[in-house]
Amino acid sequence: MFIKKTFKPAWWLSNSHLQTIYPALLRKAPDPPDYRRERLTTPDYDFIDIDYCGTGNQPLIILIHGLTGSSQSDYIKGLQSALLKQGFRSAALNLRGCSGQSNNRARSYHSGETEDIHFLYQTLREREPDTPLGAVGFSLGGNVLLKWLGEQGDRLNLFAAVAVSVPLLLGLCATKLDNGFAKCYRGRLLKALKVYMRNKLQHLESIGQSQEALKIKELGDLSAINSFWQYDDRVVAKLHGFNDVHDYYRRSSSRQYLKSISVPTLVIQAVDDPFMTKEVLPGLDEISPHVHLELTQRGGHVGFVSGSIPFKPKYWLEQRIPEFLRNALWSAKAS
Repeated sequence: MFIKKTFKPAWWLSNSHLQTIYPALLRKAPDPPDYRRERLTTPDYDFIDIDYCGTGNQPLIILIHGLTGSSQSDYIKGLQSALLKQGFRSAALNLRGCSGQSNNRARSYHSGETEDIHFLYQTLREREPDTPLGAVGFSLGGNVLLKWLGEQGDRLNLFAAVAVSVPLLLGLCATKLDNGFAKCYRGRLLKALKVYMRNKLQHLESIGQSQEALKIKELGDLSAINSFWQYDDRVVAKLHGFNDVHDYYRRSSSRQYLKSISVPTLVIQAVDDPFMTKEVLPGLDEISPHVHLELTQRGGHVGFVSGSIPFKPKYWLEQRIPEFLRNALWSAKAS
């Protein structure tokens, strides 16, 4: 189902780049209340860190950040606070190596890596078999979420999911970031990824994981990489068992999984998102009846900033996402 939603951007953040840059660089969301961290040992003897907001037996929402983000990203912290006010607990997943400490394996996170979210889901389900569970993913995290939902089909016990600003076709999005002003985003993200890999190598050597460190060294000098096509071919594909970048993009793009989703799912995309083009959007015949694709003309990439007073922004996603989750939970209880 396609829904055209009315989102009114702040007049002082009128274009897609301002919508994208302002919250990414200038927002300082406070730490959510009632906050705690848990470290889970993964089946391959690595770890992931989960940051929880809220206690008790309220419904619990898994949150997944985007590329180079973490649970400390302002859009995650802001949503955790907003969800808590609406009666939802949340569990923010830090993808591998993103919690402030490098993980203990050469493997990293990527757009198609769904093992860790499934492990977290299984862990939470075993602890709380009757608690209503939902999930929200942003950007890369949204792609991971949609791919996982499609892979699992009707085997998940989730009442709802939301994915925001999703690179549904990875190759098209990588190419978009090679052009025009979008190259500024590309440069910033690639710089952070190179630091991430450098820190990972130093960490693996410091804990005596020489074989894992060797996998990083064998990737060679990454300093000259200046596009996601190059990075994903040299780093992601080699570390994670893909034949090459084309194989990675083909297998990991989430658009092909939309037809198999059985969980009530809201996908929020801005038509003016500078990270992608209109061509990434699916046709009606590509989406499940359970998927609602909500298109806004404005919003940028994980932006969606409104408000009439300059520098007093309102973050529309923190109203829209809890609203959808509340309605989906009510529908699940009524059925």
